[in-house]
Amino acid sequence: MGFFSNQFSDVVEWEEFRDDMIFWKWNNNEVKKGSRLIIRPGQDAIFINNGKIEGIFEDEGEYDIESEIVPFLSTLKGFRFGFNSGMRVEVLFVNTKEFTVKWGTQNPINIPAPQLPGGMPIRANGTFQFKVSDYVGLIDKIAGVRNSYLVDDVKIRITSILDQLLMRWITKEGKDMFNLQANALEIGQGIQDDLNMQLMDDGMKVTGFQVMSFNYPKEIQDMINKSASHGMVGDVGKYQQISVADAMGKSSGSNTASDMAGMMMGMNIAKEMMDGQKESDSGKQQKTDDAGSNDSDTSGQAAPKFCPNCGQKNEGSKFCPNCGQKLS
Repeated sequence: MGFFSNQFSDVVEWEEFRDDMIFWKWNNNEVKKGSRLIIRPGQDAIFINNGKIEGIFEDEGEYDIESEIVPFLSTLKGFRFGFNSGMRVEVLFVNTKEFTVKWGTQNPINIPAPQLPGGMPIRANGTFQFKVSDYVGLIDKIAGVRNSYLVDDVKIRITSILDQLLMRWITKEGKDMFNLQANALEIGQGIQDDLNMQLMDDGMKVTGFQVMSFNYPKEIQDMINKSASHGMVGDVGKYQQISVADAMGKSSGSNTASDMAGMMMGMNIAKEMMDGQKESDSGKQQKTDDAGSNDSDTSGQAAPKFCPNCGQKNEGSKFCPNCGQKLS
């Protein structure tokens, strides 16, 4: 009798392919005579016998199992089949692409903060990427007892421990609680390393983890915005320049923006005129003060004791009582 039982031909392929499915297991009583294996782009096919990997096929294409697959398998580990029945085997199809998943904290995370006894409630969101990296681990821990595995299954597992990892890396090394976005890259890298330790035994690897934003309570965010605006207004000149530049940039599409730009420019011109007027008034005041000082010096001179014209004794008068000569 032939190597396979004499049955109708069959096709071994991923019948339920989905983009969000990590693997799918084809299992039947036996691979029939004349069966063909179809591997599509982005898939690997793993032949499993008695729970052990017998062969991995990574090249896409269509293969005759009896003439192309079995001879190859027979060279591995003394692989043998009976002669009077079909080949009883499972074929695990694995999606080889890198998956990208969006995540977000389901509840606020209370981060310890000295200013807030109850902690600061923070939400965060972002993305992470992962892919299958170890088929042995995948089969031992997951595929051995499941016929399929979805991206949502991995997402649920990761989000279940994400809050603890976020708290660990946010509070590490005294990061600024009010500017966490500045440390988003470092926090994401730390979480990625920890997640890899969690998924490594399952045959998967986290290839990237990004924190897109940290969200504070409205009251805290308003305080952060106000603090930033006060810092900018502290330099009035810089604030005016930024305001004018921003208004001018919008003037081409908005009459209101154009009016705002004109108003700011007018304010600058008025300020310069006022500064000039102040300088002018200051100069005039200085001249007046100088003149008053000269008059004071002149009026303060003492009258002579004797008239220079007639020699009459003077008792402090400004004019001589004898001849009328001006004495001061």
